Amino acid sequence: MERNKVRIEKREGIAEIVMECGSNLNAIDLQMAQELLEALQVCEDDQEVKVIVLRSAIKAFSAGGDLGYIYGVLKEGGEIDFHDLITCVGKLAVKMKSMSKLIITSIDGPAAGAGAVIAIAGDVVILSEKAQLIQAFTGVGLVPDTGGAYFLPRLVGSARAMRLFLTGESVSARQAFDWGIATEICSREELEAVTRKWAVKLSRGPLAAYANLKKQMYVSVYKDLEAFLENGEGPAQTVASLTDDFKEGVTAFIEKRKPVFKGK
Repeated sequence: MERNKVRIEKREGIAEIVMECGSNLNAIDLQMAQELLEALQVCEDDQEVKVIVLRSAIKAFSAGGDLGYIYGVLKEGGEIDFHDLITCVGKLAVKMKSMSKLIITSIDGPAAGAGAVIAIAGDVVILSEKAQLIQAFTGVGLVPDTGGAYFLPRLVGSARAMRLFLTGESVSARQAFDWGIATEICSREELEAVTRKWAVKLSRGPLAAYANLKKQMYVSVYKDLEAFLENGEGPAQTVASLTDDFKEGVTAFIEKRKPVFKGK
């Protein structure tokens, strides 16, 4: 497929999948999700690729959903059909965890909503000190997607995960490291070099063992992910996206005010 929001750069067995849609801070809309999914498959099929790095070309990883676009549709009286997007981001989450090649996520600046989930879904998660992870879903009347309610409790425990989902609090790089979300943190200036160092080291390692280790981890930790996405996340997000609270949450965000939710 033609890619307009993502590019792939290959060097010495390392493939970098680079999100480069600065106009909406790499929002995870359907096109971005499809391009990421396709890029991962290209790298999986390429025998020259040993390790994958997922990063952003701008000083923000991803703003999550494209609320500006959604607001425009709602303002014109339209409705947002989340089915295709929820299906695609679910496939993206499964692909990241089930594919054989290791994925390093390299995060600088904010990663919100679906962007935050993609950030923590890497096998190695490297954060700059300027990184922020924000579970922004309920703030606009939605529930976590992209496997967020599956991944986060397994990383930080159910109590912390519930708090982050309910409050939308920003998690700093230091907190993320202390809570077991991140593999390593470094300065913004060092992020590229630290990421490259990890990628080179892993690309020279026992790749068959890494692939089988990743398979073991999938069966051990993530074996029910697909069922969760189909039976839990998908239906819940569809219902949430049809509520008045969702419309109010998006409108309040764009208008830079506190939302007035009514539970409907």
